[in-house]
Amino acid sequence: MPELHALFGGTFDPVHYGHLRPVEALAQLVGLKKVTLLPNNVPPHRPQPEASPAQRVAMLQCAIAGRPLFDIDQRELARTTPSWTVTTLESLRAERGPRQPLGFIIGQDSLLSLAKWHRWQDLLSLCHLLVCKRPGYATRMETPEMQRWLEQHLAQQVQDLQQKPAGYIWLADTPLYNISATEIRQRRHQGLPCDDLLPPSVIDYIDRTGLYRN
Repeated sequence: MPELHALFGGTFDPVHYGHLRPVEALAQLVGLKKVTLLPNNVPPHRPQPEASPAQRVAMLQCAIAGRPLFDIDQRELARTTPSWTVTTLESLRAERGPRQPLGFIIGQDSLLSLAKWHRWQDLLSLCHLLVCKRPGYATRMETPEMQRWLEQHLAQQVQDLQQKPAGYIWLADTPLYNISATEIRQRRHQGLPCDDLLPPSVIDYIDRTGLYRN
């Protein structure tokens, strides 16, 4: 089997340590060599980003410079329709072929609300779900049916993720970072520092471009 390749979608408005550090920890736990960042264009479940697509890509490029684990895929930015995860995974699966193990990284909050996602039942036919902890969220699904679904698909060991192209859920014991892009934008609007929340290169870009100012 080819090596497991992981994908991580988000608005990244802006990208911050709460995105990067749990994924870096996950890569160590699972043995990932590559994580592809997928910036959303039209996020289905949240307001439109404050930064433009080009600005968000530029911030990602700043953030991953010197971090060879990461690369960027801009296919969702080329769409004018909502960035449905299942549609993106279908296009990636068509490109990578049926044998490539693919993992899609989500937070614990996304796992708990997965039943609200577009065609969520199809996700595990296309990828594994790699779940990072999030502070303050429940550890059980909302309904007994969803809890049974989760338990039926849990991977028992990391090697399971390499031995099938899709179909497992891995609950990763990653560090918790209580950081949100909303908080960062609010702090920037108020003229407050964010030095410990996102990489210096991203702060420098925000300063130079005047992003997130009133």
